Amino acid sequence: MEPRHASLGDLPMESWMSGTPPDLWDVPLHQLAIPGSHNAITYCLDRDRRSPIDVTQPDLLKKLDRYMKPLVRHFLYKWAVTQDNCVWQQLNCGVRYCDLRIGRKPGDDSGDLYFYHGLYTTLTVETVLAEICSWLDAHPKEVVVLSFSHFLDVSDQLHMQLLCKIRNIFASKITPRMKTPTLRKLWSLGHQVIVSYEHAAMAASHADLWPSIPYWWANKCKVEALIDDFELRKTRGRPGRFFVTGINLTVDLKYICTHLNQRLKDMATSAEPALLAWLERQSPGDRASSINIVAGDFAADGRFTRTVVALNDKLLHFTQPSNV
Repeated sequence: MEPRHASLGDLPMESWMSGTPPDLWDVPLHQLAIPGSHNAITYCLDRDRRSPIDVTQPDLLKKLDRYMKPLVRHFLYKWAVTQDNCVWQQLNCGVRYCDLRIGRKPGDDSGDLYFYHGLYTTLTVETVLAEICSWLDAHPKEVVVLSFSHFLDVSDQLHMQLLCKIRNIFASKITPRMKTPTLRKLWSLGHQVIVSYEHAAMAASHADLWPSIPYWWANKCKVEALIDDFELRKTRGRPGRFFVTGINLTVDLKYICTHLNQRLKDMATSAEPALLAWLERQSPGDRASSINIVAGDFAADGRFTRTVVALNDKLLHFTQPSNV
């Protein structure tokens, strides 16, 4: 018999889905609280001077990079790394949604795709997806949502090659689009991967691709402004299906110039207490104000994933019969 836990946040995070009580097995996944990783694959950004910076960066920064590569790379790296644990460690710590931003390196005609955020990664998309699949093999009752988005210089041909790689790697683990995905339903079918694809035509024409998942991005560098933005969005109602609340702060030039000796992790660490306090007041479910996926920076650190998973205790309270 499985041990009982006072809170779902006390479950082993590497297997929290398989440890959920039966009352949650039929709750739609888009009504559960699910921990996510913002810009999940930035722990392996490439600072080598031979690797380009991503083409979305300002022209001035790209010009400076031609003459001051060590300085520019150091500057970009410390503000671009949003996760410093590898994807295996993130999954072990409870992350079940990965924000995957895909691009082709300029001048690279190999067909390989990489992740990017200021810089491109040293690891290819194929390598990371294979690692996720290996983790899922070892955890057959855990389900992950992989959000492929922000495609950068990816041609139609490369999209098709990527889709082939996704199918070859995950095979029967891929969940075809369905109206109401639940843990019980996915377990019965042997599915473990939901592939969200930010390319409307591709997603519409392939039954194993789910449409792009809305991401609430506040674009704020102060915690109070971030929380105010989310509270305003909640008054307008939650999307009907999967959606992400991104509790990640965004730096601007003013912030960077006044915090030259810091890095993004310092910013995230100082904001964590206030963000977790706000998060603890939220509830999953089907209400207009409910949350679903919550994505954060440095998601494998601190109490973030446990705090999100513990929110599902509130669903247990709602589903239990009243004694009145």
